[in-house]
Amino acid sequence: PTTMTRGPRSSSYLPRSHRTYSCVHCRAHLARHEELISKSFQGSHGRAYLFNSVVNVGCGPAEQRLLLTGLHSVADIFCESCKTTLGWKYEQAFESSQKYKEGKFIIEMSHMVKENGWD
Repeated sequence: PTTMTRGPRSSSYLPRSHRTYSCVHCRAHLARHEELISKSFQGSHGRAYLFNSVVNVGCGPAEQRLLLTGLHSVADIFCESCKTTLGWKYEQAFESSQKYKEGKFIIEMSHMVKENGWD
């Protein structure tokens, strides 16, 4: 995977040859398709995807929430470009069966658009 570095006011752009997910509101790149782990998640407002890594995303403070799969420590994530809340990052899972989510990102489908070479 490509390592992205970002200055204080610049955005990361994923290679045009890769299928990407972008913010539906401002078209900032959010993730490569190769970073998608699962399409079968539930966000606060509908279906959501679980990603291994994302770009152009800021993170709020972590808080404990009781989700459908138990208690987790999560932090809301937002688009760095337009500041729209997109989903959350799993900081900590308290049940052993959910530990695989730690450090991963949920983005709700309603905030994403597919770009670059989807059929």
